[in-house]
Amino acid sequence: MQKPCILFGVPVQDGAGRMGCDMGPSAFRTAGLITELSGLGYNVEDRGNIVPTPPRELSHPNSAIRALPEIVAWTEAIAEAAYRASGEGIPIFMGGDHSLSAGSMTGLARRAATEGREFFVLWLDSHPDFHTLETTTSGNLHGVPMAYATGRDGFSGYFPNVDVPVKPENVCMMGIRSVDPAERTALATTGVTVHDMRSIDENGVGPLLDGFLKRVAAVDGILHVSLDVDFLDPGIAPGVGTSVPGGATFREAHLIMEMLHDSGLVRSLDLVELNPFLDERGRTALLMVDLASSLMGRRVLDRPTQSYRHTPKAP
Repeated sequence: MQKPCILFGVPVQDGAGRMGCDMGPSAFRTAGLITELSGLGYNVEDRGNIVPTPPRELSHPNSAIRALPEIVAWTEAIAEAAYRASGEGIPIFMGGDHSLSAGSMTGLARRAATEGREFFVLWLDSHPDFHTLETTTSGNLHGVPMAYATGRDGFSGYFPNVDVPVKPENVCMMGIRSVDPAERTALATTGVTVHDMRSIDENGVGPLLDGFLKRVAAVDGILHVSLDVDFLDPGIAPGVGTSVPGGATFREAHLIMEMLHDSGLVRSLDLVELNPFLDERGRTALLMVDLASSLMGRRVLDRPTQSYRHTPKAP
């Protein structure tokens, strides 16, 4: 039986450098995400917007950090929602800035561990978000979720303890093109797979993604996809506060989504960093809904697997 889609709005904007991401969940709903998923045959349950736990007083020696109590409160609530919903269906987190993934990934990793399964993450983003509380210079905590979820040092005593860290070697980042020096140094010492835009230009998204999906399938793993608007080129997705030129094209993004659906491995999804205040007549929201629909099974044309055989030429 097909698992239901369980939608959560996550109107967090405290992790970003500018306001507007809190309107993201409403924009996804208005752009028709529920209608699209229902049309694909899914039972869709919209559980409304997650509410953060009461923030507690927290301070950190890094004076650049902003909204630490608020992001910690969001992380606690999102992690619990992710853990519970992933035992019932396919949770989809409608953000909100990318700090929400600190909660979604850790909650989902805990669920995978209870099922005795390997947990993998496909990170579609222009940024690796691999800063710690010590290394961030902007102080915007949408830049730390991957570092936190993979168990890097520096979060203890501030963020919730990570009982089941995401294994760095189980993370594949695609579309990376904006990396701070501290992140570059840290990534060099981990097993994270990073396919930057040069790698995509040289090899194409298909072969790169196929290799990762084969690794997930080989161990019967569970795959989480975290899709940031700034993975896409700002020419097609302007509604984001952290736009970086040279992102994925419309065709590249749809190919990734269709390959993910074909794999049958995806169990959860983040849709993050949509800022409707910066969008053009809902253009970016509609594209993100379009991509989510492709991931969940919408096709322009059915393409059944074919058996290719060599046919000798007639003499």
